[in-house]
Amino acid sequence: MKIATAWTTVPNVEQAVQTAFDNLSASLDGPPNLLIVYPSVGYSINAVVSALQNTAADIPVHGGTSCLGVMTADGFHSADGVGLGMLGLADPDGSYGVGAAEMGDDPRLAGRQAVEQAVQNAGREGELPALIWLTSAPGAEESVLRGIQDVVGESVPIAGGSSADNTVEGNWVQFTANSVHKNGVVVTVMYPSSGVHLAFHSGYWPTDHRGVATRAEGRTVYEIDGRPAAQVYNEWTGGVIQDFLSGGSILGVTTLHPLGRIVGAIGGLPYHKLAHPERVTPEGALTLFADVSTGDELVLMTGTRSSLVSRAGRVAQSALENGNISADRVAGALVVYCAGCMLTIQDRMNEVAAEINKVLAGAPFLGTFTFGEQGCFLGGENRHGNLMISVAVFEK
Repeated sequence: MKIATAWTTVPNVEQAVQTAFDNLSASLDGPPNLLIVYPSVGYSINAVVSALQNTAADIPVHGGTSCLGVMTADGFHSADGVGLGMLGLADPDGSYGVGAAEMGDDPRLAGRQAVEQAVQNAGREGELPALIWLTSAPGAEESVLRGIQDVVGESVPIAGGSSADNTVEGNWVQFTANSVHKNGVVVTVMYPSSGVHLAFHSGYWPTDHRGVATRAEGRTVYEIDGRPAAQVYNEWTGGVIQDFLSGGSILGVTTLHPLGRIVGAIGGLPYHKLAHPERVTPEGALTLFADVSTGDELVLMTGTRSSLVSRAGRVAQSALENGNISADRVAGALVVYCAGCMLTIQDRMNEVAAEINKVLAGAPFLGTFTFGEQGCFLGGENRHGNLMISVAVFEK
């Protein structure tokens, strides 16, 4: 297996796609068997797909929009909100298939349909893939994961991220070689000829503040321990949302203070999935970017700018350790990095790329910035979370 990446911040779509694809193909000594493309919404995505049809005909394409731009082994790539990255995977002895579906009012069904189509397109019906790579619109990721698992069961790792725009205004897009979606699911099933290894972590640690969601529905927590959720959260954080207790967007001030829930434990140490508080409602509830159920124990997590810089490299290191491989065996990697974290440390994103580079010894990687992250924890649980980092490392 060979992997190459290419990136551009050239604003002209045709030139950007052509140049990136030519550079990628030159690195691979030929066209890839799978192309993963992450542009920002600074580009017309319909024009991106049209350009791909001209330059990368007959190649399966998995695509979704990334906040501001992308990162690669060369660094962070965004020019006034414009940036595009590609990862090409040349693996003639493997099989890869892409599927897509509109969510409509049944995201679980869309997950099912997309993965069934992807398996059919890979020509591997009846066989479980080694990895499922996912891009969906934000909002119903838990249901999408359930739909995928309706088809493949719970043993197949699922990883990826929710498509993003630059301003949280709903301009995100998901796409394939021949379809463009505003509220869709794109799935790639991977049957590589060599190993693929995953890790899914965050750059946060638990505090002593915790309580039970005594009233919650969907992505809204109304009460924690029988009290208005926003009031409790404000006390836990020392007043970070004091100015918003009557209502309003709190995304920017809560990035370093997410709510965690224990997923499992390794060696007695728990690991958490995170939910990012988004807004305070007029009645004092918290809305989040992940589902919460009544009865869930919520733990206040905390992080720092420095922990967000260093964590991506540590997640890549975990992927190597999970596969028991050294960096010299890495063909390349896919990295999903939360857009909220990226925006918090945007001025240090070249350091983030350097941390990953150090671990992967310069192997090519493509990083996308997402409004929700999906990954497989060490215990085998496929989950959706916020403010997370998901890494897939492919062996040569």
